Amino acid sequence: MIKIIANNYIKADKVEEFIRLAKGLVENTRAKDAGCIRYELLQDIKNPQILTMVEEWEDQESLNGHANSSHFKEVMAATADFSEKPAELHICRTIL
Repeated sequence: MIKIIANNYIKADKVEEFIRLAKGLVENTRAKDAGCIRYELLQDIKNPQILTMVEEWEDQESLNGHANSSHFKEVMAATADFSEKPAELHICRTIL
């Protein structure tokens, strides 16, 4: 099992648009991507510009399929200039 935590640091004037686009991504991923166990967007309570994707995948093949999906690629392209700084991506495996 693979888990991903992706912290996105979004410009203040792009937060609502990012959430809107991410909503479609979450819905499409849950409905269409084989091997998706969990896929959700979280917003930091203290800093609403920090939007975190939390993902859980059955295996690397499932994650690769998601990364190559049109719905993922379209949202990544549409939000490419929304960030104040690069995202922090943590790809993890469960050990306990």
